[in-house]
Amino acid sequence: MGTVYAFFADGFEEIEAFTAIDTLRRAGLNVEIVSVTPDEIVVGAHDVSVLCDINFENCDFFDAELLLLPGGMPGAATLDKHEGLRKLILDFAAKGKPIAAICAAPMVLGKLGLLKGKKATCYPSFEQYLDGAECVNAHVVRDGNIITGMGPGAAMEFALAIVDLLAGKEKVGELVEAMCVKR
Repeated sequence: MGTVYAFFADGFEEIEAFTAIDTLRRAGLNVEIVSVTPDEIVVGAHDVSVLCDINFENCDFFDAELLLLPGGMPGAATLDKHEGLRKLILDFAAKGKPIAAICAAPMVLGKLGLLKGKKATCYPSFEQYLDGAECVNAHVVRDGNIITGMGPGAAMEFALAIVDLLAGKEKVGELVEAMCVKR
């Protein structure tokens, strides 16, 4: 099994990022937190600091199974401007490999043209950046290799959608029970 790479920049949305990472790790998935900034300590939108596992420049992503983009501003805007990440996302999409983005982060995929003809969701008012997408008013939308989430309130549902994709419904069921998730 490969690695899920979660990309962090100052201003990331803590609930979305940490809920996904924690849930994926509980599912037994390998998750690496990657800073796209020169510093490996990144500060969230609500002043929560995190020491990332690795810096983007020091990673080759050879074992990448899924790319995870948490939302939050200006974090998502910084992800959108990172040329190395943009190239990695395009390479990943060309191979049909899974990408998950929540809140403001689906704009990164939209600006790269990866949502054309796909259903997607995002934080309200960011629909304008989902170029060619059919915007859906739902907490989580999976269309092919892309999973999008609406915002902080959708964080658990978003995380479980990723677990479903990578580890299956049985693992989701185990987590729902163990974590007392209401569905």
